[in-house]
Amino acid sequence: MNNSTRLGRLTFLMLTLLVGSKFARGQGLLDRHDTQIWNDTVVAIELNKKVDFLLAGTLRIGRGVERPVDERFGAGFSIKLGKYVTFVPAWYYIAMQPLKNRKAYENRLSFAVTVKGPIGKGFTLGNRSLFERRLRTPAIDSTRYRDRLQLEHPFHIGEIKMNWFMADEIFYDWSFHAWVRNRINMGVGHNFNKHVYGEIYYLRQNDSHARPGDLHVIGTGLRFRL
Repeated sequence: MNNSTRLGRLTFLMLTLLVGSKFARGQGLLDRHDTQIWNDTVVAIELNKKVDFLLAGTLRIGRGVERPVDERFGAGFSIKLGKYVTFVPAWYYIAMQPLKNRKAYENRLSFAVTVKGPIGKGFTLGNRSLFERRLRTPAIDSTRYRDRLQLEHPFHIGEIKMNWFMADEIFYDWSFHAWVRNRINMGVGHNFNKHVYGEIYYLRQNDSHARPGDLHVIGTGLRFRL
């Protein structure tokens, strides 16, 4: 084999490795980011003046807003303790298809404590502390802590009363012993009547471990009280 042939083969090999590495990095970048639409529905059934039974369903459309990537159903209780404190124990079943040819299933047990009240000039401040145990297939089980701080203020569009809100939520995962996720969102909500509440919001998520973890989300929420 002469020198020119060897040089040609070496050049071809280097170009193949270079293109392959760029493609792999490109795929990794695509796997990290997504744009999604989230739709949440909650039905609250009043058991007494302090306790509601909750049924919840969620559908998330992702992979560039092209197909379902997350479907979940759950049930729980909302328990009021005084004027400003609410406890919510709940269970969810979750089916996920975050990436092509990747599926995951989860039973999630959660317990949330929310403290919420007025802070003056029409503003309301709330803080939700949530622990969740995630029983996952095929991934290992995990436990997370989530803390969300939310600020709200009412406003009017003509005679229609609306509610503006913004929130920041951080996640600690004991599987990684790290703060792995941050979500910032803001939006508006409206009570159509005493039985129906709706909201729309934008959410930005950054996650150092999930794939995809960095998300742009447009979300809607509906709550029915029976």
